[in-house]
Amino acid sequence: MAEEEAKKVESESPSEPPPAPAPAPEEAPKDETQEKSVIPPPSSEEKPDDSKALAIVETKASESGIEKSSSEGSINRDAVLARVATEKRLSLIRAWEESEKSKAENKAHKKLSSIGSWENSKKAAVEAQLKKIEEDLERKKAEYVEKLKNKIALIHKEAEERRAVIEAKRGEDVLKAEETAAKYRATGTAPKKLLGCF
Repeated sequence: MAEEEAKKVESESPSEPPPAPAPAPEEAPKDETQEKSVIPPPSSEEKPDDSKALAIVETKASESGIEKSSSEGSINRDAVLARVATEKRLSLIRAWEESEKSKAENKAHKKLSSIGSWENSKKAAVEAQLKKIEEDLERKKAEYVEKLKNKIALIHKEAEERRAVIEAKRGEDVLKAEETAAKYRATGTAPKKLLGCF
């Protein structure tokens, strides 16, 4: 009867560990290796001792099997929880890193755009100043050209007046010479000055 109970306990203990990895189906191969390392294979010497202990107290043996499976389950659960906590921490770190990178990119983009707008406004101001200077120079040039044209016109006018005066005097001198020559012809006398123009 003790042998039958020992066989029952042995048959119950291998059937109980497979439900323990059910909470973590992702790591079933890993959990099985952990179970193998945690649970030592029963030796032939321990079997008679276990059977005697089981024969005496049947409830304790089943409780120890449940405790072993629950401790294995808690070990698996602890490993899964630790892995989940690690993954959660890593995902939070990744999210924080992405957020910081995004903030840095936005900050740099904002500063670059403000520098661009500053550059554009300064360029516009300088170009406006240059245009104003060019307009002033064009205006001054036009005024100066107008003054020079007026001066040229005045010079031309004065030259025309001088020419007119000289032409008038020449005409008078020619008339005077013709009148004097006519007088000399009429009187038959010769002029006192020959070559008077020299």
